[in-house]
Amino acid sequence: MSETYDERAARMARAREVVALEWEQFQRVRGDDGRAACQDDPAEFEVQRLGQFMTWPMPLLDSYRDDLTAAEASGRNLLTEKYARMMETTEPGRFARELAPHIPALSALRLAAQERIVAIQVAWAREFHAGYPALAAGMRVLTTAEDTRDATSFETYLRGELGTYSERTLALYGELVDSLVAAAQNLTWRTLAYTVILAGYRDLEAAEAAHAR
Repeated sequence: MSETYDERAARMARAREVVALEWEQFQRVRGDDGRAACQDDPAEFEVQRLGQFMTWPMPLLDSYRDDLTAAEASGRNLLTEKYARMMETTEPGRFARELAPHIPALSALRLAAQERIVAIQVAWAREFHAGYPALAAGMRVLTTAEDTRDATSFETYLRGELGTYSERTLALYGELVDSLVAAAQNLTWRTLAYTVILAGYRDLEAAEAAHAR
C-alpha cells in the first residue's frame, strides 16, 4: 500500500524529531582536538541524517527515538558511543584500553546479526559508487580495510552506528534491509536520493552532473 500524504508528513515530523535528539547528543561529543567543525553546522547535519531517516518506516523511527531518549535519561550518549566503537578498527589499542570498558559489550550473536547487515549494505554502497562516481568521490571510502586514523570508512561507520541500537531497533532495521533485498532495492540509493533533494538538487542525476563538472 502506498503512503498517504498525512502518513508521509507524520514520518517526516518523526524523522526531524530524531535528528533533533541526535543533534543534542552530537553537541556533547568531544574528540581529541575538541569540537569538530561539523558540530557547528546544524543544516548539513540535518540534511545528512534526515536523508537516512526518511528511508525508515515509522516503527523503526519510533524505536530509535526511544533509544535516544532512554540513553539521555540514563546519562549515555549514543553519538559518543558510535564514534568510540568506530575506533575499534582505527585505533584498536586505544579502544581496548580506554573506550571498551565504558560502553556496553555486544554478544557474539549480536555481532553476527550486525555483520549480516553490514555485508549487504557494503555491497549496496559499492553498487552506488559504480553508478554515481562523481557523488561517490565526496563520500567515505567503502571498507574497513581502507580505514586510517583520520579517515573512517562507510563500513566502519555503519558498524559503529548499528552497535548503538537497542535489540528492538536493530531487529526492525534488519527487517527494513531484508524487505529491500526482497524488492531488489538499494538502501544507499534511497538514502542519497533523499539527501540530494534535501541539499537542493532535483534528483540523483542532477546532483551527479553537478559534481562531475
